[in-house]
Formats: sequence, C-alpha cells, structure tokens
Amino acid sequence: MKRREFLRCGAAAAAGAWLQPRVLSRRLYAASTPKRAQDIVTLGRTGIRVSRLAQGTGTHGVNKSSDQVRKLGDHGLADLLVAGVDNGLSFWDLADQYGTHPHGRLALKTVARDKVVILTKTHATTRADMRADLDRFRREIGTDYLDIVLLHCMTDANWPRAYAGAMEVLSEAKQKGIIRAHGVSCHDLGAMKTAAANDWVDVDLARINPAGVLMDGSPPTILSVLRDMKRAGKGVIGMKILGEGQLRLRVDEALQFALAQDAIDAFTIGAGNQRELQDLLARIPAASVRA
Repeated sequence: MKRREFLRCGAAAAAGAWLQPRVLSRRLYAASTPKRAQDIVTLGRTGIRVSRLAQGTGTHGVNKSSDQVRKLGDHGLADLLVAGVDNGLSFWDLADQYGTHPHGRLALKTVARDKVVILTKTHATTRADMRADLDRFRREIGTDYLDIVLLHCMTDANWPRAYAGAMEVLSEAKQKGIIRAHGVSCHDLGAMKTAAANDWVDVDLARINPAGVLMDGSPPTILSVLRDMKRAGKGVIGMKILGEGQLRLRVDEALQFALAQDAIDAFTIGAGNQRELQDLLARIPAASVRA
C-alpha cells in the first residue's frame, strides 16, 4: 500500500477524531433480550448469514501486516480464527492490505469451508487488476470462491467512476459464483452517501462508535446514512467499534451502542489474542442488556 493511501485510510483519520465526554445512558441502549456474538444474522438482502461478530484481522493494518499478524505470527492468527469458529463465530474479516489471506488458508486446514463466511478487500481499480486479485486471493486463501469482496477504503464520493472496471469484474464474478456479494468499505462521508444510493453495493463496511473516534462524521450523521442503506436492502457491517483501541476504557459502552443499532447487521472487532476473544464473547451479551 502506498504511503498516501495509508495516510488516507489510517493515520490521517486520527487527526479528525473527537471524543464526546458524556457517557451514554445505559438505559437508552439496554435491551430486554440478550444478544450474543454467535447470533446468526442476514446481511441485508444478500441471503448471506453470518455471526453477529466478525473476527477482525486488521488492527492498524497496512503494507500487508497488522497488529494480529505482527504479534501472533502465522500459526497464532490462524489458531485465533479457528478458536472463533470453535466458539460459534462464522465470519472472518480479511484483507489483502492486512496480509491475512495466508492465515485464513492455514485456518481452513482445520475449519470446513462451509462453516465460515470469508470477507476480503481489494484496492484494484481496473478490470485487469481485479481479475488478477480474484485469482490471487482465492489461491492465497485456498478456496474456490469468496463470500464477500469489498473495494477497500473509499475516500471520494465519485468512487464509482474511478473503480468502474473493478466493479464490472466483481459483477461478472458474482454471476459466475466466484463471489457471493460485493460492496465497499468507506472512509469518507461523501463516499458513504454514494454507497447508500448505489444499487451495485450489496454490503457496506462503515466506521461507527459512540464517541466518533476515527469516523467520517458524528454518530447521528453516520447512523442516518446507514439507515438509508438498510432501507435500500444493503448489508451493513460496523467497524472501528472500539475506535481501534482508543475506547479501551469504554468497551461496554461501545459494545452496547453497536448492539442497539438496527442499522447495523453485524460488526467486526479484531481481538489481539484468545484471551481478548473470550472477553469479547462474554462482554457482548452482558452489554446488550445492561441497564
């Protein structure tokens, strides 16, 4: 990934982050029935059924590496993915940018392919590059098909023009059964509004948390756009739920906020190890009903 892309998709976002000092009302976001990380939900009208929690693999992910890759190594991250499936999770969030395809391949030596939904992301813009990525991604992960492929890190409202070639190839791939759904991850409010209005988008990955950390607008603004997406039948996946670690002292509040949003089908969080994964699995049902 080029340095300017890293600045747009990662570090530069921190400069615009803001924290709300007010702690959210726990009563406001409490529910009468617990929600679990392992609950199976459907992503919009795609028909794709996933666990409510996706296993993220790209914390501070850039240049084909991430915190999970750096700290856990090849087999450590693969073992974490397997542990998630063993604990009822069925959704892996991979990306070429994170360098986590080989880890998915290792995990698939233990996990049956039909037990997990695999999402990955591409920076391809042209038809040729997108075809090459689809072939390479499947080879790297060790699978004949990919469940969800997203155009990674849209930062401009005019992204459909810039990515027209890649979009055409992904549409063809869906018709051929090479992928099951396509869409975008958004790192800009204008790009997100375009995604909400664009019929090509099956799935959107959006930054959302109660404090506005590393987001593209205030929580109410983002939720308004995500509700438009839901009304259009798109699958909505939340990311940056814990603000890439910046909300580590407000974890229960952040989880409760995400769990309360009807505009979000599922969300992805990158646990750093198996202890953190188990902690998340325990916190989610408690946070969903805490008053």
